[in-house]
Amino acid sequence: MESHRITLGKKGEEIALKYLKKRGYKIIECNYRSRLGEIDIIAFHKGVMAFIEVKTRGSANFGLPQESVNERKQQQIARVALNYIRHKGLSERKFRFDVVGIDFSSGKPEITLIQDAFQS
Repeated sequence: MESHRITLGKKGEEIALKYLKKRGYKIIECNYRSRLGEIDIIAFHKGVMAFIEVKTRGSANFGLPQESVNERKQQQIARVALNYIRHKGLSERKFRFDVVGIDFSSGKPEITLIQDAFQS
């Protein structure tokens, strides 16, 4: 089960990357890791740095994928993002947090992009 979840997550991230590139996102990093956690995708979009969380679900049993980015997950992403900004000397940059939900419950991927999904 665990390996299926990882495979589904990787497939979701690949789909999200293609989707974002088509919408003008310039990808900077994927799967950025620090001691504080991970950010799936970091990109620039229309002059704004976007920290993007990708959530993929194979069924609707536990709700929509984007609904799983709860307050605790948002706080973790924000901590990692702020650390990234400090570490890279990007404090003058505007930034936001986007969420990409990918739902396979109908058999084919349905993609939802929420720009500026939450505040730090």
